[in-house]
Amino acid sequence: MRTLLLEAARTGATSLLGLFAGGLVFTVLAPSLLKLPALAYVRHWQALNTDYGRAMPVLLLTCLALLLVTCATSYQRGRPVFWLTVTATLLLIAVIVLTLTTLDPLNRLADSWDADRPPADWTDIRRHWWTLHTIRTGMAVLAFLALLIANVADRTEGEPPGAPCPA
Repeated sequence: MRTLLLEAARTGATSLLGLFAGGLVFTVLAPSLLKLPALAYVRHWQALNTDYGRAMPVLLLTCLALLLVTCATSYQRGRPVFWLTVTATLLLIAVIVLTLTTLDPLNRLADSWDADRPPADWTDIRRHWWTLHTIRTGMAVLAFLALLIANVADRTEGEPPGAPCPA
């Protein structure tokens, strides 16, 4: 039963974290957004804030809950599996803290702007947001990779080198 709970929680956490990290990576890989003129960029930013503002809290908190269950159930699975899971959890917590303390306030600030008359310093605020977003993206990707590696380590624990992976 404990193994089933671990598998379900880890699969759910990995899926949600992969979805989140992938969305963040897509933004980083879309530098054309940085070339948009003020009016288009502010409207884009405000539209994304509306959509992401509804989805991200549910996604991140569900992922965090699943990671905590994964940590608790992976303790007996061996040190690498457990510590990789703890690492993923701590990275996700760092992502949430960074989002709540810096990125979300910048998003709320952008939401308060008149899209037809952005403030004079809007490019500085955008640059600051992109820098923090890139850091958040790196942490989310590392958390996702840690979970993937934990899954592989758990499946190959105790097998001799070169042994085929179980199906």
